[in-house]
Amino acid sequence: MAENRRARSGSPAKTAAPRTSSRRGPEHAARAACESLERLISHTAEGVSAVRRNDDGWCVVVDVLEVPRIPDTTSLLASYEVQIDERGELMEYSRVRRYRRGSADE
Repeated sequence: MAENRRARSGSPAKTAAPRTSSRRGPEHAARAACESLERLISHTAEGVSAVRRNDDGWCVVVDVLEVPRIPDTTSLLASYEVQIDERGELMEYSRVRRYRRGSADE
């Protein structure tokens, strides 16, 4: 019914414009940060705990499994801050925290 009204009024239906910009979103930055970091440090990324925009790209905090242990709650993880440019290329990274999986944030 609404489609008939739009057709009669002559106004075109609004559609989302495709993203033609070279800028990519936080999902792309997070994926690129995880993949680049895994290749560099040869440890498995467990997840992303933060993504924020900065002047020349993205800062992504990636949580990495550094020392797997049994039981799993005693495994050592680390948080890395990874700087990614607009194209998704790694600019720099640094480890900012190391912790046991079973420990709570203070």
